[in-house]
Amino acid sequence: MTALPDARGLVALLVDRGATLATAESLTGGRLAAAVTGVPGASAAYVGGIVAYATRVKQELLGVPDALVATHGVVSAECARAMASGVRTALDATWGISTTGVAGPDRQEGKPVGTVFVGLAGPAGSEAVELSLAGDRADVQDQTVGEAIATLVWKLRREEPGLR
Repeated sequence: MTALPDARGLVALLVDRGATLATAESLTGGRLAAAVTGVPGASAAYVGGIVAYATRVKQELLGVPDALVATHGVVSAECARAMASGVRTALDATWGISTTGVAGPDRQEGKPVGTVFVGLAGPAGSEAVELSLAGDRADVQDQTVGEAIATLVWKLRREEPGLR
């Protein structure tokens, strides 16, 4: 994932595959959804999103288990995977993608600013990518959106290597 593809490329890949996308966002606060819906024709692939900023919203709307939060915290790969799976199920999408982490200005759960997890859930299961980003709050949020898009584009291209 050298260059960060834009949301236009992600939407094109999803449409080409007849796939849909749902987003679950914490530290990005809706920026990922805004990036995707900023693409003309995004409605052909994007079904919606949940901004789950508070822990209780992650638990109540996305089904993140209490035990997972108690054991791993919300700034974790496990939480990112659960959020992505939860939004995929809740909104009946082919793919769920999530963002959780520390945008700053302070540490959270003992983790430094810039610690971010992107979760992906799709037909074959779920996974998470850990990122270590630099910059101020807005920089971390913007970089997270770009990395989340790049991660799903990479996954889609890898699953069907002959396309785009």
